[in-house]
Amino acid sequence: MEDFMGGLIPLFGIIMIILIVVGPIWIRAYFRARERTQLHETLRVAYEKGQPPPPELIEKLTANQGDDSVPLAPGSPDRDLRRAVVLIAVGIGIAGLGLGMGWGIGMASEIGGAITGGIIAGSGAIPGFIGVAYLLLWAMNRSSHKV
Repeated sequence: MEDFMGGLIPLFGIIMIILIVVGPIWIRAYFRARERTQLHETLRVAYEKGQPPPPELIEKLTANQGDDSVPLAPGSPDRDLRRAVVLIAVGIGIAGLGLGMGWGIGMASEIGGAITGGIIAGSGAIPGFIGVAYLLLWAMNRSSHKV
């Protein structure tokens, strides 16, 4: 039973990291969609009653078209910098977790802890290097826009 519980701890840790990164994006998208639905409903009711729609409402509906907080929407070059910082931080966090496990924290044997810790620390390089790539993209976009 201890082996089973010991296997769940890293799984819950990975799920927690994913939820921390992806959760705010989902929540923001949900509330944005809900607000847009309410605005459309207000416009529909006003149209059915024959009233002209308020200009503020039309402006609010068209204002979010270029919002760069949507993950895949085109936006400012600073979006690459934000992604780079987050991914590098996630990579460093995963590497720190692996190094902590490599020192035998919570592991039954030192060799098993070192191997498991090394694997986890190495997997931290994946988001870390993706973050470095975004950092390079941000630097290249910034230098090309100054011309």
